[in-house]
Amino acid sequence: MHKRMSPHGDYDHMGEAINIVENFKVDKVIFNCGEYNYLEKELIKVLKKKRIKYYTCINELNLDNNKFYFLQTKDFNDENDNSNVIYMELNNYKFLFMGDASIDTEKEILKEYDLPQIDVLKVGHHGSKTSSSEEFINTINPKYSIISVGKDNKFSHPNKEVLDNLKNSKIYRTDQDGSIVFKIKNSKLMIETCSP
Repeated sequence: MHKRMSPHGDYDHMGEAINIVENFKVDKVIFNCGEYNYLEKELIKVLKKKRIKYYTCINELNLDNNKFYFLQTKDFNDENDNSNVIYMELNNYKFLFMGDASIDTEKEILKEYDLPQIDVLKVGHHGSKTSSSEEFINTINPKYSIISVGKDNKFSHPNKEVLDNLKNSKIYRTDQDGSIVFKIKNSKLMIETCSP
């Protein structure tokens, strides 16, 4: 199976990237906007050695018959705000992946794009209070929200205010629900969880 990786430069997002590249067939790697940090530079050394193409700060990606839109609006002076924010439609379902983007990025995205209501939102920054502003969540009005968060994490994520902002959404959390899988079968969206 061919893989495309889309890391964001913090360790909790790409700490195993070299391991993945060394052990799986990877066709291409997409980096977020901004200068390369130490982890990204180390990964690039491996990519060059293995002759794997990599790209930085792209706008769109075609994968089979699906198009991924990268919604970065500018180069922020912050690794989290330079996260790849990706919008895609699959079988008429709308997905938005926020990476670690903060409220500042959310404001820029709202200013730049006329976003539709979202079916599945991958919540920004593990449910941190730095992301998922009330204005942003009310605009995109996600039907389902996924929070990737470690059990009993030291940051006390997800934040109560973020959970309040998501109150109209069905929330899934990796610390409580384990692995969360979305499948589209016969044009119907199905959700499966696997307890941690």
